[in-house]
Amino acid sequence: MKPPRPRITKDKLKWRYRPERGVWEPIFRIRWTENGVRREKNISLDWQGDAERLDKLYWECRSGRSEAQLRPHKHTWRACIEAWRSDHIVQQGLAASTKASYRRDMDRIMEKNGNKDMAATTRPALKAALAKMANQPRKASKYAQTVSILWNYAETELDWPLGPNPAKKLAAYKPVREFEPWPAWLVDSLPTAPDSVQMAAHLILGTGQRPNAAIRMKHSQFHGDTMTVLDEKGDELFDTHCPPRLRQFIEARPPSGEYLIAKNLRQPIGYSAVEKAFRAWRLTLGDNAKQFTLHGLRKLAIVELAEAGCSDAEIQAVTNQSSEMVAYYRKRANRVKLSKSAQDRRN
Repeated sequence: MKPPRPRITKDKLKWRYRPERGVWEPIFRIRWTENGVRREKNISLDWQGDAERLDKLYWECRSGRSEAQLRPHKHTWRACIEAWRSDHIVQQGLAASTKASYRRDMDRIMEKNGNKDMAATTRPALKAALAKMANQPRKASKYAQTVSILWNYAETELDWPLGPNPAKKLAAYKPVREFEPWPAWLVDSLPTAPDSVQMAAHLILGTGQRPNAAIRMKHSQFHGDTMTVLDEKGDELFDTHCPPRLRQFIEARPPSGEYLIAKNLRQPIGYSAVEKAFRAWRLTLGDNAKQFTLHGLRKLAIVELAEAGCSDAEIQAVTNQSSEMVAYYRKRANRVKLSKSAQDRRN
């Protein structure tokens, strides 16, 4: 038996009976004239018998926001990212760590703007997005750099007519001030930090490497008195001496996976998760801790090596940092400790 038609009425809302399902289906009818020809399009509304849901779907159609009315864009962020990732010429010129760092930002872009037209991206909108990362300038810089790379790729390799690059000159990262080496009181507070932060801090300070490279170290990179570390910038692995303090700290922690800071047996906890845990812990230490970052531990490594009487060449052998950076942070070393080391060697 045919059920009665629903009594809901709205402009352009029609009811169509579906005998195969035995139900009345609401449709939104659009009519227009094209080249003198009368045309019509019916959009089915999946109201599921709910009047409130029907009202929502109806007004989406009235405002032109229904998915059935939206024309898919040709030059989307998703299409560009997928093309970039499948371009073997581009990929073969990138280090694995570089690909991983780009993947994080590209995944974020696809999640939020994947189906949006690239040409609709404006410089003010991008600046506003970067402003939300003001307390993480390195992250903001990497995000802007990723946008710029994709934009240039779309224009030069895909021949998309996008217009001026909205990320131009937004990716130049320079911190407001150089990273501050950690003071002794902050290092002494480490036992109160989460396990992941404790391990990360000891790895950064002990190896002198960038936080991301240190955080992703494996147990297999430590062998007796030596360790294999990654110079992330140069994508170079090299062997160096493992300080007893770091070796003892690692040996005191039972392994929970392939990585020293393990998410599971085969995967590491990423830099973002460790950095987030660090910032949460830093809040518990008061205003005096606000200026310090994980990168400051790498700078502390230079200071400690300088205070131990190491030459610039010896410090570079450990941290692989530039001579200019070593010279800058050497100035932060304690003059009393330096003079004692010098006088002891003279005697």
